[in-house]
Amino acid sequence: MTTLSKAAARAVADLTEGEIVAAVEISASRERVFKALTTREIVRWWVRPGVFDTTDWTGEVRKGGRWRASGTVRGEAYVLEGEYLEVDPPARLVHTWNRVGAPGKPTTVTYMLEDIEGGTRLTLKHTGFTSQEACGGASAGWQTSFERLAALL
Repeated sequence: MTTLSKAAARAVADLTEGEIVAAVEISASRERVFKALTTREIVRWWVRPGVFDTTDWTGEVRKGGRWRASGTVRGEAYVLEGEYLEVDPPARLVHTWNRVGAPGKPTTVTYMLEDIEGGTRLTLKHTGFTSQEACGGASAGWQTSFERLAALL
């Protein structure tokens, strides 16, 4: 078991492969973190203030269920949606991610939660980007969002 530290969230984008890996250690149980990933609570942490602001979220958290989020990005309205591919509380969650109206195929987000001393290590893998710009932007967004999530929990 690893000891929980106050290390900041970190996200790294591999622009060549079109994937992001992000991680953060949170002073909360896996059950609590999983709840924050799968309820309307997302609007409290899934943001990059002034750049990517989520204001609404709905979801049916089950394999084959759908989720939808909306808000503004740089002042323009956006809608994201996807389907849950795996739901294994409180250890793993996998869903597709599609920005409505944007070109390209949906990407895939995988959250892995593991117990550590004093809390949970949350690791994310976001794959399937075909645009280096989108991959880099999403990487910055995940890092900011994970920092906010850790601060809230």
